[in-house]
Amino acid sequence: MPTREEFPKDDQSGRFAYEGLDRVIHEKARLSILTSLIAHPKGLVFGDLKQLCGLSDGNLSRHLQVLAEAKLVEINKAFEKNRPQTTCRITAQGRKQYLEYLQVLEQVVRDAAAAGTEIDKPGIIPRRLFPA
Repeated sequence: MPTREEFPKDDQSGRFAYEGLDRVIHEKARLSILTSLIAHPKGLVFGDLKQLCGLSDGNLSRHLQVLAEAKLVEINKAFEKNRPQTTCRITAQGRKQYLEYLQVLEQVVRDAAAAGTEIDKPGIIPRRLFPA
């Protein structure tokens, strides 16, 4: 089996760059926020979202702000029974970007699984990852 140096570098440039792993989504807390919101398309009240994601008020607020600036979520503030209530919802753009992100993440898993089943010696790159 050839070593890494023996593989042609022509058409494999950037093969494992995974450009679709959007940094805004990829952060652990924001990924859990978006996953929670995609599972609840009508939205979630701030407290419920906080509990689902295991975040503090401040952390959730900051991550929601980043997601809102990226137009991935919308935040609605209203009053219910004279008490302030914040509801968060994933936007159509957020849903689209999240699903595209998942496709790239699935490719990462497929590539890792393929590499894991074909490597028998440390330092050897599987042929299947570098087609002729």
